[in-house]
Amino acid sequence: MRFNPKARLDTSRVGDAGRGSGGGGLGRGGGGRLPIPGGMAGGGGVVGVIVVVVFIAIQLFSGSNAGGGLGGGGTGLDASRFNDTGRYTSCKTGADANRSSDCARVAVENSLRDFWGDELGSDFRPEEKVVTFTGSVSTGCGGADSAVGPFYCPSDQTIYLDTGFFDDVLERQLGGPDGGFVEPYVLAHEYGHHISNLLGTMGQVTGDTGPQSTGVRLELQADCFAGMWAKAATQTQDADGNVLFAELTQDDIDLALEAAASVGDDRIQKKTTGQVDPETWTHGSAANRQKWFGIGFSQGSIDACDTFSVPRV
Repeated sequence: MRFNPKARLDTSRVGDAGRGSGGGGLGRGGGGRLPIPGGMAGGGGVVGVIVVVVFIAIQLFSGSNAGGGLGGGGTGLDASRFNDTGRYTSCKTGADANRSSDCARVAVENSLRDFWGDELGSDFRPEEKVVTFTGSVSTGCGGADSAVGPFYCPSDQTIYLDTGFFDDVLERQLGGPDGGFVEPYVLAHEYGHHISNLLGTMGQVTGDTGPQSTGVRLELQADCFAGMWAKAATQTQDADGNVLFAELTQDDIDLALEAAASVGDDRIQKKTTGQVDPETWTHGSAANRQKWFGIGFSQGSIDACDTFSVPRV
């Protein structure tokens, strides 16, 4: 993975909340922690780091945000909930992105925004943001801490990410891959939830669990959308028409597939409890996560990623 050194980066939608304090449960009103397969999302254990957007969606769509959860706001980052540390102010060009993982994060966000803006056209609403943090952070869905893992909050249309997740959890605890295209895949997956939010499919989540549940279908759709973006990433551009990615190799795609498998429900349950209970799945098996990323990559269409219309995922 290499970025075009001449590309210009836009940092207006990416911010850093630094090290938080407190936190509390993630969800409407900052209530209790959210259940995930095999335990509770707390205590910093490996079980507590699974992305839990399905439960966020259930809580939000059961109330005043039903039907899409799209809030107002402008196109820039709203840092009213935190003091931005200025972590990304030095990210100016693709050359910076090649030298810095922070700036690479900005470049990936820029690429995702350009791709989905073109893909959705007038249906694209540019309120999406990315916020990194350490420890805990205040969100539109309530307080969250590092144990939750990367997630998308539909209430404020923001992707939240503790960047320590990749080394501390994905690699060391779950045995997933490190570096390269791993973080871009995760960001693309979370951005996929934003697209599901815009398209209204997030509103179809009912709170059921299991291999064919609506929650699993939502997660697999996000993987499919990530595959769509990965296929077209080298054609995405900055505001001046310069391509953002100079190169994306098969090794990069293989890393994304390996990362997708490492966060499959069956892999996580086997790693953490020694047993696999499909009826509690909320994100899908390792094989299905790879399958739907591949569908997005090979077919490259929103229709192909309609996980809610197929009999079985």
